[in-house]
Amino acid sequence: MHANAFDQLARLESDHWWFRGRRAVYLDVLRGALRSKPRMALDLGTGSGGWLPALSELAERVVAVEPDAEVAALARGRGGAQVIVAGATQLPFADDVCELVTAFDVLEHLEDDLGALREVRRVLAPGGILALSVPAHPWLYSNNDRISHHQRRYTRRALRERAMSAGFVIERSSYANALLFPLIAPAVLGMKAIEKLGLLGSQPEHTNLSFIPPAALNSLCYGAFAAERHLSKRFDLPFGHSLIAMLRALKS
Repeated sequence: MHANAFDQLARLESDHWWFRGRRAVYLDVLRGALRSKPRMALDLGTGSGGWLPALSELAERVVAVEPDAEVAALARGRGGAQVIVAGATQLPFADDVCELVTAFDVLEHLEDDLGALREVRRVLAPGGILALSVPAHPWLYSNNDRISHHQRRYTRRALRERAMSAGFVIERSSYANALLFPLIAPAVLGMKAIEKLGLLGSQPEHTNLSFIPPAALNSLCYGAFAAERHLSKRFDLPFGHSLIAMLRALKS
């Protein structure tokens, strides 16, 4: 990820509506997928550790993996988790060592996303859960994705095919950030048009987090995003800006 994007993430993840909204929705879906309290949870690509406090409440022990040593330093001490510098395709763990892996907005950064999924399957105990999210819709790929070093955005079908190829059963596969999607999609397409006209300069540094909304708008957007948790408990949503999936590791 571009350094600018990581700086923004570290500053905004506690208050920005997008980070707060996805935590509310994704954690609700995850709680519904868990059959028991995991003895060990692994947060893949933890970044600055925004998920670690919540994961520490769901699992007896939390370990986080982050490939960038400077970024990993931001996560240390959060949620009581152990933070290890390592890549997603070469995890320094034995087989079948944990019952839960989370990879929220991680796979899109990896050249070998299928290799990472297979490595996660290796360290997951049979019957364990991989909870993940990715950006949806390749046609929305924009400057924000480039700055964030996204290799791709996903279709629902592509994500399902990769998951099954890696040895997972798909228990949930839903879109997320659906209620705001009718506003987000036109805004992204409009920005893409501006980019093509060259109005942002040769190396624009903006991302979709560059604009910090006023407090009232921030609260409104959070409320709209978080409200989806009442629907996501019961249904897989048919559209949205992101995809979230709960994958069960097949028994050997």
